[in-house]
Amino acid sequence: MKNYLLICLLALFVVINAASFAQKGFNPEIDSLELMSYIGYLASDDLKGRFTGTKELDMAADYLAKKFKEAGLKPYFGDSYFQTFPFISGIELNKKNSALLKAGKKKFKLVLNKDYTPAPFSGSIKVKGDLVFAGYGISAPKLKYDDYEGLDVKGKIVLVMRYHPEYDNPHSEYEEFAAFRSKASVAKEKGAAGIIFFTPPSPKDDEDKLMKFSYDRAPGLKDFAVLHIKRKVAAEILSASGFDIKKIQDSIYSSKKPLSFELKAAGAEITTGIDEINKTGKNVAAIIEGSDENLKNEFIIIGAHFDHLGMGQEGSLYRGAEPQIHNGADDNSSGTSGLIELAQKLSAERKKIKRSIVIVGFSGEELGLLGSAYFANNPPLDAAKYVTMINMDMIGRLNPEKNLIVYGTGTSKLWKDILNEKNTNNFKLTFNDEGFGPSDHSSFYAKNIPVLFFFTGTHSDYHRPSDDAELINYTGLTQILNYVHSVTEVISNLDTKPDYVNVPRKDGGRTMSAWKVYVGTVPDYAYTGEGLKITGASEGSPAQKGGMKAGDIMVKFGNKKITNIYDYVYALKEFVPGDIVEVEVKRGEELIKLSLTLTAR
Repeated sequence: MKNYLLICLLALFVVINAASFAQKGFNPEIDSLELMSYIGYLASDDLKGRFTGTKELDMAADYLAKKFKEAGLKPYFGDSYFQTFPFISGIELNKKNSALLKAGKKKFKLVLNKDYTPAPFSGSIKVKGDLVFAGYGISAPKLKYDDYEGLDVKGKIVLVMRYHPEYDNPHSEYEEFAAFRSKASVAKEKGAAGIIFFTPPSPKDDEDKLMKFSYDRAPGLKDFAVLHIKRKVAAEILSASGFDIKKIQDSIYSSKKPLSFELKAAGAEITTGIDEINKTGKNVAAIIEGSDENLKNEFIIIGAHFDHLGMGQEGSLYRGAEPQIHNGADDNSSGTSGLIELAQKLSAERKKIKRSIVIVGFSGEELGLLGSAYFANNPPLDAAKYVTMINMDMIGRLNPEKNLIVYGTGTSKLWKDILNEKNTNNFKLTFNDEGFGPSDHSSFYAKNIPVLFFFTGTHSDYHRPSDDAELINYTGLTQILNYVHSVTEVISNLDTKPDYVNVPRKDGGRTMSAWKVYVGTVPDYAYTGEGLKITGASEGSPAQKGGMKAGDIMVKFGNKKITNIYDYVYALKEFVPGDIVEVEVKRGEELIKLSLTLTAR
């Protein structure tokens, strides 16, 4: 970050502009050198990647609040610029964890993180029971393969192999049944008290590494134990009953028939203890009151997330051995610096702005839109008073062709005309009509608010330590912010508020994989309770036609209990287009049964 040219330019900027800004306290024009200054700080190593819940994130929040105040903006949350929200930042193993396995006269007291690890989605529980071997732990009637057929696992602990019968074929039909969570959910449904995984000999994992203990932001399996043990331990357990891992594996591979059995005098005593790490996130917001006596009671939100990946804790694409600071210059110091510049320009022009403008910096975006979801669900005002949400995320890498992507262009009938009319910088615009997407505007579209999301596209530095300030196109960023300002100005002065359009999703509301059926639910990724909460249902989708509404919590899909998004995804595999599925949702305190007719993707 100690770029010599950057330092020289900043010094020149300070000398030239200090006198002219002295009276106002801020520059009312969008300025590339100012943007360089803001990004230089926000994306500096001092802020260590601005991970939500850290002191460095708070430093960035304080910086934003200071800049809003200097621009003459009032705090949006009463007398405070800050809105805090609780979130689960991770999980950790506590001191209660233990695992004792036995086979015949042999006992194996396993050492944590050497011989075994609890799965991050295990429940915290103490279980004791007989051990049974269930092959790959797959139950796939449609493939005429079921490791559990004829096997009594109720109250017992299931020992299973990772992968699937065609482990050397990544395109196998069995692949969709091979995930850890999928197998654990099946074992729990069959009545088992817990499941123990081990890695059989495979080209995929010759080193027999234990699974990584990391939080995936979905609730664990309540009242169910999940372990991963080393192959050598599993080999001894099976050997005591007269079986060899490689021979079992070869038999299933060649015959494509399950080989499951009870283990002789084998059992397990397991205690899993996993604690949540609870922290506090922070949004920053300020308001510019509109000049029109009536329209000032309607509000336009301009937002950008200011958090990033810290040292690469979650979501990083960096694969180096040592942690590195992920400065996130484009993602999203570019949008955050834009908030400051727009705050200054709009503040200076407040007499021209009829509707009120709320400028918001969100945190927790990289963890699943946590901050924007909290803001949208806990607004200081009735949501009906918000007439538009404009989101800026990764707007700092405008290419020489001037390609600019705008999402949400179908969420109001007005948007495309306004965007085309104000395109005086001749951006090569790409319009995407959808209102839902992987950034903060999605939280507001779920509240029936028209949205626009400006984005210059991904690049090779995305979610890597190399996303640094010197790679930003500051001239391009300045042009984009002037464009956003012009669009905002038009919306602010419209005689009537923009209409809202519910846009069908082109990807069919894809959740985690390309299953054959389409439901149309839009998951609430910020929700951490039991069940699958939805923020909405796509226009014309089976979910919408069947009566599902924003805020519903799905607890059952067909005969499958739904405790998290993974249960839902695995449940979808059992259906084909045309199937009618009974669904149970919690709506407030009421449990409602709905009927959905599934369609093809």
